[in-house]
Amino acid sequence: MTHCIHKISVAPMMDYTDRHCRYFLRLFSKHLLLYTEMITTAAILHGNQEKLLSYDQSEHPLALQLGGSNPDELAECAKIAEDWGYDEVNLNVGCPSDRVQSGQFGLCLMAKPELVASCVKAMKDKTKLPITVKTRIGYDHNDSYQELLHFIQVLADSAVDAIIVHARKGWLKGLSPKENREIPPLLYETVYKLKQDFPNLSIGINGGIQDLLEAKSHLEHVDHAMIGRTAYHNPYILAEIDQSLHGCLEPIKSRQEIVQAMLPYMEAQLEQGIALKSITRHILGLFHGEPNAKIWRRMLSDPSYFKAYQHTDLIKAALNAVLDSPL
Repeated sequence: MTHCIHKISVAPMMDYTDRHCRYFLRLFSKHLLLYTEMITTAAILHGNQEKLLSYDQSEHPLALQLGGSNPDELAECAKIAEDWGYDEVNLNVGCPSDRVQSGQFGLCLMAKPELVASCVKAMKDKTKLPITVKTRIGYDHNDSYQELLHFIQVLADSAVDAIIVHARKGWLKGLSPKENREIPPLLYETVYKLKQDFPNLSIGINGGIQDLLEAKSHLEHVDHAMIGRTAYHNPYILAEIDQSLHGCLEPIKSRQEIVQAMLPYMEAQLEQGIALKSITRHILGLFHGEPNAKIWRRMLSDPSYFKAYQHTDLIKAALNAVLDSPL
């Protein structure tokens, strides 16, 4: 069961956790569990699987997050995920966006625990992969602990392998997805209580976790901590995971070493026709809080710099500018 081994993960984030982002995040930790962006069952069954599902082998351990509510379609996609070599399949039962609601999946599935359980069972019947669910503590006015308890019990009965709980409720109407990440209060104690009530179920926590110290404090109460946007905007907080949580004896990589490790990947991607800015947008936060961080961000996002430098020479120049010393 992946969540027993991998104590920390980076949340699936739309428009963020694509393959270039994941390759970069993997450089910080071998043990971090990474997730794809949410991909709908329709996209996988009718779209370009090569484009949607391909990844670099270094990204393992890697989970595919699915959006959908049809048990047969989800089962088929879980099998496809297994064939592609993913390590886990996660069902999104937390996203509140209108687009997701119109497809009858995401957060609105909290109203249909038996359907979610059917989805989990169908996927488990079709694949040997761990099947997990990411959800919230409630939705709209359906936010009592008893309602959450019932939802989790139905999933536990379906033999779900793990549940990751965003410690906020979500509003299906009236709040944007961004507001749904910020306005409903974080109630970590609710997730801790779930773990007490379901001691044999792997339960993870998500929402507002700012650094590794905070993540470790949650691990005293639950099995797994999922870090979201902070890991994207300030990724160096992930650098100590292997040493701090997994007893790794290798030295922690410096930011400079991370950049140097990215260069061969970038060059290979450029040769395949990938635009450099498709990759650089994910590494803007590397020097967050450091002197010259603004120079790094500006050089890797301003189009004039992309015109002035050839290929990865821009990355080397930006690193030189930050370090104020030659590479």
